[in-house]
Amino acid sequence: MRGIRAGDLRPALRPLLLPAGVGIVTTAVYTVLSALQWRSFATPSWDLGIFTQLARQYAAFEAPIVTIKGEGFNLLGDHFHPLLVLLGPIFALFPHAFTLLVAQNALFGLAAAALTDGAIRLLGPRTGTLFGFAFAFSWGLQGAVEAQFHEIAFAVPLLALSLTAFLRRKWVPCLLWAMPLVFVKEDLGLTVAALGIVLAVRSRRPLGIWLAVWGVGWFALASLIILPLLNPHGAWAYSSSIDLPGILGDPAAAIQPQKSVTLGLLLLASGVIAVRSPLALVLLPTLAWRFLSDNTGYWGPTWQYSAVLMPIAFCAALDGITLVRTSRRRWLRGYGRQAASVSIVAALVLATTLPLFRLTNVPVNFSTDRAAAATAALRVVPDGVRVESDIGLMNYLVERTDVYWLGNKNPRLDYLVIDLAAGGLPAEWTSAQIVAEALHPGVTFTTIYAAGGFEIARSENRTR
Repeated sequence: MRGIRAGDLRPALRPLLLPAGVGIVTTAVYTVLSALQWRSFATPSWDLGIFTQLARQYAAFEAPIVTIKGEGFNLLGDHFHPLLVLLGPIFALFPHAFTLLVAQNALFGLAAAALTDGAIRLLGPRTGTLFGFAFAFSWGLQGAVEAQFHEIAFAVPLLALSLTAFLRRKWVPCLLWAMPLVFVKEDLGLTVAALGIVLAVRSRRPLGIWLAVWGVGWFALASLIILPLLNPHGAWAYSSSIDLPGILGDPAAAIQPQKSVTLGLLLLASGVIAVRSPLALVLLPTLAWRFLSDNTGYWGPTWQYSAVLMPIAFCAALDGITLVRTSRRRWLRGYGRQAASVSIVAALVLATTLPLFRLTNVPVNFSTDRAAAATAALRVVPDGVRVESDIGLMNYLVERTDVYWLGNKNPRLDYLVIDLAAGGLPAEWTSAQIVAEALHPGVTFTTIYAAGGFEIARSENRTR
């Protein structure tokens, strides 16, 4: 057989160039944002530390025991995300918390490439590429990058790959890409079930029914059996936040400005045309658990909670554009030709309000004024010790020490690390000595570092 010449590959590879370019640019831009955030010691929450501990455990072929959540806490009892075992080999090669941020950015880049490919097939190279960028830098994904790593990083590309296969009427790939979603987070089982119903109707094949059964089955198994079994309190930790009786008793309470903003942004990002597609129904499970919760943090468009909605909304928009092309209403056909442009313009209009806009003034928005003090504080803490910390330096310690969050009831540890400026401490905790006395009365701690708002105290009764 004659070898394959480079010229033979060019026609096959050419359609992939624009989607690949969008994916690479997406990954690169988000990694710049992550790097600046990391360099400035910005820590929005404890989540990156939690998932770094999980990755570290998986890299060592051990159960995901995460001491930040509590002594002996198995993170599979918090949320059901066994697919995160894929972080183990990556962390083994690059054992740093920042690795997880790059991994998430690359997964979002993969999703952007997949969706751009689907958009180009429908809208043409120019509009399709711009539509892909509108998705790549949508408010839901930017919020997730700013919030740092979460398990939904894996859900975004799986949804994009599954739904773009749906648009191409590739029913088996649609099913296969959707199936692993149940191993990303327990509530995504209901999202899979909703997609299964839509797939069954559109394809007129039993594949969709099987996918729906798969989704509901894993949701029930995870929430009713696995999570209660592994959770130290013997229950699914987040079921109590659903206030369905309260909402049914007072329907007006369900109408909240934050919820309206989230819905409005979804409609805007999808050019409104998404409501014409049955794929819009796949949004409902995620919106339902968020809006029925009594946790106000779930209602708005910030954090990582809307990331999984982005591939659904944008693919529903593409499907809606296809469907209205045969509408009997002339105005609807006309709007369908402009709907993608609405999404693109909306992305541009919203750009100044989103995290990436902070790159226009790096010195102000990513100040390194405290970096020298933070770096010096980290040098004081030896490798391998047990540390009690607030969220301030937690993400920077977790890859080389055993970190516990000081908000839990912890055993006596070796070092206490606090950030008086941004660690999330109660106002009355104004020094490491006061914190030590509050958490471990009778145990002697010596402050060995204090600068730039960071303080480190060493236990004189260390466990090793």
